[in-house]
Amino acid sequence: MERRFPGGVVAVAGIDLEVAEGEIYAFLGPNGAGKTTTVRMLTTLLMPTGGEAKVAGFDVVKEAASVRRSIGVALQEAALDPLMTGTELMMLQATLHGIAREEARRRAVRLLDRVGLTQAADRRVGTYSGGMRRRLDLASALVHDPRVLFLDEPTTGLDPISRRAIWDEVRKLNVDGTTVFLTTQYLEEADQLADRVGIIDAGEMAAEGTPGALKAQVGRPHLELAVSDGTSDRAQEIVARFGEPLPSKDGMLLVSLERGASDVAVVVRALDDAGVQVESLNLVQPTLDDVFVEKTGRHLEGASESPESEQSALHR
Repeated sequence: MERRFPGGVVAVAGIDLEVAEGEIYAFLGPNGAGKTTTVRMLTTLLMPTGGEAKVAGFDVVKEAASVRRSIGVALQEAALDPLMTGTELMMLQATLHGIAREEARRRAVRLLDRVGLTQAADRRVGTYSGGMRRRLDLASALVHDPRVLFLDEPTTGLDPISRRAIWDEVRKLNVDGTTVFLTTQYLEEADQLADRVGIIDAGEMAAEGTPGALKAQVGRPHLELAVSDGTSDRAQEIVARFGEPLPSKDGMLLVSLERGASDVAVVVRALDDAGVQVESLNLVQPTLDDVFVEKTGRHLEGASESPESEQSALHR
């Protein structure tokens, strides 16, 4: 499947992926890599310019109506009418899917309770926080019992508590049999939720596999070092003798060590002999960020953000 835009711009260059029924599949990539374009094609919002794709067994071009009946979609920018109440929006969504009024009301009550919005059901959506809006959008995507759920960066900008609530709901949905296709810029999110991970870069698949298998490919742990001001260039030269230098992150020098922990003392001694003061160091086991760096040559935008470490509440 591919998508080219006028002027020769290639957004998606012939990617090939398969998601098993009942799986949570996380789709990672930097901004502009083609994640959202891929989701828009798979959800029939954008026509592929080459190749083919099937969702829930239906061709996204030839059987688009059947695809739409089989999927739920919660995009990053939720189109929620701020003047409607949560219940009214759920009822409208059910009506658009041809669900009878009484059944629609039952589903609205059940789903609003499921995502923890029963107390806010009769409030206008314009009064909802960012986390509440995301949960409402998720509930509306489930009103017709879809086989496949597409979530496009569902927790971006949310506070840790709201993000955790979305994670818990995704897990419950998957246990109930829903297949989930998730795009995210948070590596921890993919590591926590996904059965398999796909990495897209510059419109092409860079890697695919289980989180464990992908991290095993990286293999070696890496050393993170902070050194005194004005000595980073010299430090970079020295650590390069002991392993492969990696792109720096948050001002830290990173180097992949062949022998892991046994190399740490040698590196520190060499830096000390060269007059480079080490202010902090940390030996880090392989993560999905390491996989991303190895496959794309850079860190993912959200790699340094951890739901557990965020201190302030952010709402869209």
